[in-house]
Amino acid sequence: MPNFCAAPNCTRKSTQSDLAFFRFPRDPERCRIWVENCRRADLEAKTSDQLNKHYRLCAKHFDPAMVCKTSPYRTVLKDTAIPTIFDLTSHLRNPHTRHRKRIKELTEEDLRKIKERRLASSIEQLNSKKDAAVEDSASTNEDEPQLSTEEKAFREYLRSLFEVLVMLGKQSIPLVAEKASEAEHVSNNFQALLDYRMNAGDEALKKRFEATAVNTEYLSATQQSQLLDVCENTVREEMLMEVRESRFFSLVTGDLVEFANEKHLPLFLRFVNQQNVLREEFLDFMAFDGDESALVERLEAQLTDRWGLSMEDCRGQAHKATGTSTTKMKAVAVLLMEKYPLALHMPCSHIALNLHLANSLPFPNVQVVMEILRRIGAFFRTPFTQGALEKAISTHYQKNEEKGTALIQACRLGWTEQHNVFDVLLDMLPPLLLCMDSIRDNEDGKFADTVTADAYSITETLADFEIIVTVIILKNVLTFTRAFGRNLQGETLDVFFAANSLTAVLHSLNEVNDNIDVYHEFWYEEAVSVANVMEIPVKIPRLFLRKQRAADMGEIQAEVYFKEYVTIPIIQGIMQEVGDMFSETNLKALKCLSLVPAVMGQMKFNTTEENYADVYRNDLPNPDTLPAELHCWRIKWKHRGKEVRLPTTIHETLQLPDVKFFPNVNSFLKVLSTLPVLKLEDNKSDTASTRLQAYLDGMPAKQWNKSLAMLNVNTHVKHDLDVMVDKYCRLYPEDDPEAEAEAEAEAEAEAEAEAEAEEVAEEVAEEVAEEDAATK
Repeated sequence: MPNFCAAPNCTRKSTQSDLAFFRFPRDPERCRIWVENCRRADLEAKTSDQLNKHYRLCAKHFDPAMVCKTSPYRTVLKDTAIPTIFDLTSHLRNPHTRHRKRIKELTEEDLRKIKERRLASSIEQLNSKKDAAVEDSASTNEDEPQLSTEEKAFREYLRSLFEVLVMLGKQSIPLVAEKASEAEHVSNNFQALLDYRMNAGDEALKKRFEATAVNTEYLSATQQSQLLDVCENTVREEMLMEVRESRFFSLVTGDLVEFANEKHLPLFLRFVNQQNVLREEFLDFMAFDGDESALVERLEAQLTDRWGLSMEDCRGQAHKATGTSTTKMKAVAVLLMEKYPLALHMPCSHIALNLHLANSLPFPNVQVVMEILRRIGAFFRTPFTQGALEKAISTHYQKNEEKGTALIQACRLGWTEQHNVFDVLLDMLPPLLLCMDSIRDNEDGKFADTVTADAYSITETLADFEIIVTVIILKNVLTFTRAFGRNLQGETLDVFFAANSLTAVLHSLNEVNDNIDVYHEFWYEEAVSVANVMEIPVKIPRLFLRKQRAADMGEIQAEVYFKEYVTIPIIQGIMQEVGDMFSETNLKALKCLSLVPAVMGQMKFNTTEENYADVYRNDLPNPDTLPAELHCWRIKWKHRGKEVRLPTTIHETLQLPDVKFFPNVNSFLKVLSTLPVLKLEDNKSDTASTRLQAYLDGMPAKQWNKSLAMLNVNTHVKHDLDVMVDKYCRLYPEDDPEAEAEAEAEAEAEAEAEAEAEEVAEEVAEEVAEEDAATK
């Protein structure tokens, strides 16, 4: 049986007759160094005897000077030989390769221990062999070129700049402070913090700027932009390294954000890291201009060319779009799925399914309702406005205190983002208008003019019969999907049963559609009753009447109009969206959640995951052994001890120490975990999308900055200032002091050359003038 090389990314075996293989040494200390250099985490727990007996390294991993050929048939290593030549990066360029020999990612603690051991070894060598130490020192000096005094000072200066920028991002401080008036000059925050650091004794900044005039900017806008780009890219690269290691990911986009009058799409990636923890991170903003095809091309270029990922590894996509961007993002999702069928289009776990379904409807009246909901949610975030609303609810429901108390409780919990939002809105409409009227009157002068103007605008929108009808139709139609949507965002067991209950949901929607005349009659009567209570006139929209007169059409009854132009489009649109979001492939993926032991136990261990596994067959390390492995997986949990609790989530299952003995199940669960419809573990409220929204809400729109937003959202990511300095020096060498000196020297040389040329030209001109005079 041939020996295989134990080094990562090495596929050599002993059948190559011209290549020597060497056993791991029996000496524990030398053996430990071999393992440490190999970076094989799975070998660390083995004894030196086990390694010596079962593992080999080929000669390619040793310095040739350490390998001695004593005869044509015998090759030996020197006693002090240590493997130092390894390929630890090629697997990153080919993520599709399945790796049996996983490379250990070194933590800061590992690096510190390695440095300490190497330092101790160096001291020992220094005491025993001074000559060898001198050679080592010489080679070290060659490997690490010495920096000049100017270069060191320049790097310290850059480090101070990056430290200030990172602090600006973390603390949500804009680059430039708002001016109190156009006439008043206020220095930007970045410069003010640099001044503060210099006053606090930052020598690097002092040397750089001490001779600068007080009223001049230390850094130009271009230099600030370069520094911010380096900061942003360094933080992003830290996260992308984890995504590449995990291989599979899902793409999630947020609602549009506007920078300098240009719309941008926030991009998030969801993946399972090396610790088997589900992560969703904010990576960048992407320009939203162009048609759907241009957006798809830009997305692909961003993920593949700039980020080094493969769209073939994308296993899901979700787009949290609102307003007019909804239609475009649906088209983008369709185009992506045509190219990459496994990039399944699903709802996002951050938004209630009923809200997603309503947002997906392209009808103007529905979009007006969704926009007014977002405005209401923002309007009542302050204590004053919230207090006014609660007072209005108590006044309106004073004869029904129980309902009033329940409604007050409901409106404190972010009700505009809940599954039952339309039910709550309908119950709240009368007190809501009462509250808005009170704020508009502003008798005690408690509210600002902008608040009263917003109250007036919201009131005018709500006091429209078309909006009342739309809210009631949405409430009644989405009643059939409410429980389904709530389960979809619940625990793993709830999601599994939701996937199996979709047929019943579609059956209910079809039944409504088939009997739309009957249902619409009841719903229209409800709308008229609500309008009468609120003293809102029942009428057809003015715009439709104007078009009707222009086309010389006959009159239409209000009930018929709202059936044809509101009820039927909404019910059919909801049915279409549910069918698209939960296609057969999507349901197959969700039914594979029966791999989670608690789901398996609920099903009495009578599950058939292999019937749905063909979706992800190519993602498994050993797909041919999947049926046998699944059988063992069921037996393991079916015959567990009474004291053993069944894991209830994918996260719990992946954290089990023995899941690694089920490689197909392990891979399967990691892929399923990335699906954007599944909620993040522990129901985390501090998600990347929440942090981004907090940044945008907490700062005026004019002061938004893409790079600072990136730093603010990702404060948990390691910020390595030295890496930023190195990257800046590589990207912008013209700012380096030596480059500046060379540029100055070249400029002086050019000036001297120009002066000499001018002198020569003057002499020639004088000689010509003298010759002309002599000729005359």
